[in-house]
Amino acid sequence: MTTDAPTGRVSKSQQAYEWLHERIVTHRFTPGYRLVLSQIAAELGISAVPVREAIRRLEAEGLVTFEKNIGAQVALVDEGEYVTTMQTLAVVEGAATGFSAPLLTAEDLAEARAVNQRMRECLEHFDPRRFTELNEEFHAVLFARCPNEHITDLVRRGWSRLRLLRNSTFSFVPGRAVQSVAEHDRLITLIEDGADPLDIELAARRHRTATLDALRHFQRHHDQP
Repeated sequence: MTTDAPTGRVSKSQQAYEWLHERIVTHRFTPGYRLVLSQIAAELGISAVPVREAIRRLEAEGLVTFEKNIGAQVALVDEGEYVTTMQTLAVVEGAATGFSAPLLTAEDLAEARAVNQRMRECLEHFDPRRFTELNEEFHAVLFARCPNEHITDLVRRGWSRLRLLRNSTFSFVPGRAVQSVAEHDRLITLIEDGADPLDIELAARRHRTATLDALRHFQRHHDQP
């Protein structure tokens, strides 16, 4: 009986984490939304302990903050934080891809091409959220064999943060999606040709910052009278 308790507690904590995470990243729980342990526990039919564990995990990922006299709430965000998150992600995702590149197999690259083809098909009836999901799937293949787990963890944390900050940059700059698919092809070709890992890292970094640059360009144009 006693050996089952820890397993059950972990399971309930994971359940609470996934429940909260999904609502935060899809903006059902918007920035500043208060996370009341007792209410969440009642909603999920569990005690407050695993909910507290889940909230601590989300706090470590930057999705939740604790405010004095308020308690836990969905983290407040601003445009500046989006920019710094994108810049940081460009560095760590580029590094993860560079480290992974020499270890990728022909099957890995075939999978990456297949995902990129689905992205290309998605352009015909553009769905920004679906395109973003495929984009993450594509890049996950390219850095999947990175031997540095700390770097890949930073990449995934960056992705989680971006989901909170904005559902999809491609919603604002759909033209960037076409360029992104083409850059994916070139990135795969670099890896297939055995390019220097540093060159691959820089190409992956430029690919990420190009999306940020496209958004900034759109915003400057949009703000003009």
